[in-house]
Amino acid sequence: QVTLVESGGGSAQPGGSLRLSCRHTESRYAINTMGYYRQTPGNQRELVAVVNIDGSTQYADSVKGRFTASRDNSKRTVALQMDSLKSEDTAVYYCYCNVAYMRGLDYWGRGTQVTVSA
Repeated sequence: QVTLVESGGGSAQPGGSLRLSCRHTESRYAINTMGYYRQTPGNQRELVAVVNIDGSTQYADSVKGRFTASRDNSKRTVALQMDSLKSEDTAVYYCYCNVAYMRGLDYWGRGTQVTVSA
């Protein structure tokens, strides 16, 4: 069982910045992918940004140029720097990782609220 410990988030004004961090507890197997998804009421969870084991990144089109995901394997962490925030970024953000065991195992954090409003 892998635990994802999330920190950061909260409230910001439009145009402001917030930072999310997440640390995993897996010590035996590699982490294929680690990053963040988000969800708003009545909608499906959507990818925000992930960092793959080779260092490549994937971003939602809506956050490209504004959000930056980074990963530190030695610290078992991933961070999401969110700049130029918009009201539509308001959501619950979930840390995610895929563990390289069997065909891959997905784990999720509990989620952290991000609210962008004037």
